[in-house]
Amino acid sequence: MAVSEEELAERALRLGFEHGMVVREVGYDDHIDQGLHDSVDVIAGQALLDLDWDGLADAVLLWFRDEDDEDLADTLDYALDLLGERGIIWLLTPKAGRAGHVEPGVVEIAVRAKGLSSTETMSVADDWNGSCLTSGGHRP
Repeated sequence: MAVSEEELAERALRLGFEHGMVVREVGYDDHIDQGLHDSVDVIAGQALLDLDWDGLADAVLLWFRDEDDEDLADTLDYALDLLGERGIIWLLTPKAGRAGHVEPGVVEIAVRAKGLSSTETMSVADDWNGSCLTSGGHRP
């Protein structure tokens, strides 16, 4: 069942995105959920920033698939370098049975290795789950 634009916007708001936030996006390609991407973009009130922007962000939207040649722990290190002091990372991974699914144990090991806490996990789109990662366990 397809998700309406209103439901996608609601999900993006539940992720904690607010107007005026600086949001970096990592892992963007043709296989992400474009509706969720667009909703975060609209809610933040500005285009999601890519690798060309060099400032610190309030949040990182991190699309990660097991088929990527990257190690999740290394990718989390990169995302941490993009964040301001109280920033959050939303780690988005394909759901079970979808191409690129990341086993929960792999996520847990990488998250712990980087000293992060997962404060919330939810379905964010038809094919994607999201985990909110923070250092120190805070939730904005």
